[in-house]
Amino acid sequence: MAALHLTTENFRKEVLEYEGTAMVDFWASWCGPCQMVGPIIEEIAKERTDVKVCKVNVDEQPDIAGKYNVMSIPTIIVFKNGEPATVSVGAKPKGELLALL
Repeated sequence: MAALHLTTENFRKEVLEYEGTAMVDFWASWCGPCQMVGPIIEEIAKERTDVKVCKVNVDEQPDIAGKYNVMSIPTIIVFKNGEPATVSVGAKPKGELLALL
Protein backbone atom coordinates (compact mmCIF):
# COMPACT_ATOMS: atom_id res chain seq x y z
CA MET A 1 0.00 0.00 0.00
CA ALA A 2 1.24 3.52 -0.71
CA ALA A 3 2.08 5.90 2.10
CA LEU A 4 -0.93 7.77 3.43
CA HIS A 5 -0.83 11.56 3.05
CA LEU A 6 -1.86 13.26 6.28
CA THR A 7 -3.63 16.55 6.86
CA THR A 8 -4.92 18.33 9.95
CA GLU A 9 -8.28 16.71 9.14
CA ASN A 10 -7.11 13.08 9.24
CA PHE A 11 -3.99 13.14 11.47
CA ARG A 12 -5.87 12.42 14.72
CA LYS A 13 -7.80 9.48 13.27
CA GLU A 14 -4.93 7.96 11.28
CA VAL A 15 -2.10 8.39 13.81
CA LEU A 16 -3.17 9.50 17.28
CA GLU A 17 -6.15 7.12 17.52
CA TYR A 18 -4.37 4.27 15.71
CA GLU A 19 -3.64 1.25 17.89
CA GLY A 20 -0.39 0.07 16.41
CA THR A 21 2.77 1.49 14.89
CA ALA A 22 2.68 4.46 12.52
CA MET A 23 5.76 5.86 10.77
CA VAL A 24 5.31 9.51 9.79
CA ASP A 25 7.66 11.19 7.32
CA PHE A 26 7.72 15.00 7.61
CA TRP A 27 8.95 16.31 4.24
CA ALA A 28 8.72 19.07 1.61
CA SER A 29 8.89 18.97 -2.19
CA TRP A 30 11.87 21.39 -2.33
CA CYS A 31 13.99 19.35 0.12
CA GLY A 32 16.74 17.30 -1.58
CA PRO A 33 17.27 14.83 1.28
CA CYS A 34 13.48 14.37 1.46
CA GLN A 35 13.49 13.38 -2.21
CA MET A 36 16.12 10.73 -1.42
CA VAL A 37 14.10 9.34 1.51
CA GLY A 38 10.71 9.48 -0.24
CA PRO A 39 11.15 6.36 -2.39
CA ILE A 40 12.44 4.44 0.65
CA ILE A 41 9.34 5.45 2.63
CA GLU A 42 7.16 4.20 -0.23
CA GLU A 43 9.07 0.88 -0.30
CA ILE A 44 8.53 0.44 3.44
CA ALA A 45 4.83 1.25 2.98
CA LYS A 46 4.52 -1.54 0.40
CA GLU A 47 6.60 -4.09 2.31
CA ARG A 48 5.49 -3.60 5.92
CA THR A 49 1.78 -4.31 6.20
CA ASP A 50 2.11 -4.31 10.01
CA VAL A 51 3.01 -0.59 10.05
CA LYS A 52 0.94 2.39 8.90
CA VAL A 53 3.32 4.54 6.82
CA CYS A 54 2.35 8.19 6.42
CA LYS A 55 3.69 11.46 5.01
CA VAL A 56 3.16 15.06 6.14
CA ASN A 57 4.08 17.87 3.75
CA VAL A 58 5.35 20.52 6.18
CA ASP A 59 4.57 23.36 3.75
CA GLU A 60 0.94 22.29 3.46
CA GLN A 61 0.51 21.18 7.10
CA PRO A 62 2.63 23.52 9.25
CA ASP A 63 0.41 23.04 12.31
CA ILE A 64 1.22 19.32 12.54
CA ALA A 65 4.94 19.96 12.03
CA GLY A 66 4.89 22.67 14.69
CA LYS A 67 3.10 20.47 17.20
CA TYR A 68 5.91 17.91 16.99
CA ASN A 69 8.72 20.50 16.88
CA VAL A 70 9.85 19.51 13.40
CA MET A 71 12.64 22.02 12.71
CA SER A 72 14.61 20.09 10.05
CA ILE A 73 13.43 17.78 7.34
CA PRO A 74 13.23 14.99 6.64
CA THR A 75 12.10 14.06 10.13
CA ILE A 76 10.66 10.61 10.76
CA ILE A 77 8.55 10.11 13.88
CA VAL A 78 7.41 6.62 14.83
CA PHE A 79 4.20 6.62 16.85
CA LYS A 80 3.19 3.61 18.95
CA ASN A 81 -0.46 3.54 19.97
CA GLY A 82 -0.77 7.26 19.23
CA GLU A 83 2.30 8.38 21.18
CA PRO A 84 5.61 9.52 19.64
CA ALA A 85 8.15 6.79 20.39
CA THR A 86 11.17 7.47 18.15
CA VAL A 87 12.39 10.52 16.24
CA SER A 88 14.99 10.54 13.47
CA VAL A 89 16.20 13.70 11.71
CA GLY A 90 17.96 13.68 8.35
CA ALA A 91 18.19 11.30 5.42
CA LYS A 92 18.88 7.70 6.46
CA PRO A 93 19.30 4.47 4.50
CA LYS A 94 16.47 1.96 4.50
CA GLY A 95 18.05 -0.26 7.14
CA GLU A 96 18.26 2.59 9.64
CA LEU A 97 14.66 3.61 8.95
CA LEU A 98 13.48 0.04 9.48
CA ALA A 99 15.45 -0.10 12.74
CA LEU A 100 13.29 2.77 14.06
CA LEU A 101 10.32 0.43 14.02
